[in-house]
Amino acid sequence: MEHRNRAVLVSVEQFDPGVTLGRRPGAGKDAKTLHRTLSKLGFKVDIHTDLSRDEIYQLFLKESRRPVKDCFLAVLSSHGDDGCVFGADGKPVQLSRVFTYFNNEYMEKKAKVFLIQACRGPGLDDGVEVDSAGDTRECIISQHLSVPVDTAVMYATPPGYGAFMHPLGSVFLQTFCTLLKQEDNRNLELTRLMTRLSHTVAYSFQAKGGALAGKKEMPCFLTRLTREVFPFAEPGLSAISLVTTDESTRTPSIS
Repeated sequence: MEHRNRAVLVSVEQFDPGVTLGRRPGAGKDAKTLHRTLSKLGFKVDIHTDLSRDEIYQLFLKESRRPVKDCFLAVLSSHGDDGCVFGADGKPVQLSRVFTYFNNEYMEKKAKVFLIQACRGPGLDDGVEVDSAGDTRECIISQHLSVPVDTAVMYATPPGYGAFMHPLGSVFLQTFCTLLKQEDNRNLELTRLMTRLSHTVAYSFQAKGGALAGKKEMPCFLTRLTREVFPFAEPGLSAISLVTTDESTRTPSIS
């Protein structure tokens, strides 16, 4: 039996009774949009909602040992802090632990992509350049070392900052799906697609109303890819290409 590219969506919208974390209206909308978008692109998509911390760990341990064609895509959407997202029981899921599950023979030479829709701190982005490296360098290095080779992680926001959620969905994941509706974007190599996603979110989104008025969001990309990856290209084509791909076949960069 021929294997397919797979996508696993973990979405926490409603937390358990007694957990002080608020409900996340819009998480369900994101899940439905992602399911529809990725299914059209040939992915086998599984959605898991309101899992506890241990259930999330167990899920990804299992998924990391299942066969996949060329690319495995994981989406984690919940409340979070830098280095973790929260299960429905309010307990932190350490992302570094999830990443390390995929450093195994089953996922060797497969592209692994993680999209993280969660806050990474309480900060709000005013749209100006700030220097926060002194506060986050150790955490960033730790997370980078836990990411296996041929893996890319796209966070909705940089370390220390919040990520926006709306009842109609998150700006990060909804923009991702909107970009994939266009063939030119689907055929982009992954790092260039993520650059376009960052550009679109950073320059097209601005919060409105109340204390959040004027605040921005800027996704953050971490990669250990060793080859070019085309996970959303026309079904039937390989999602992975060696770095030596002929330059003449590549789509021009955005300007």
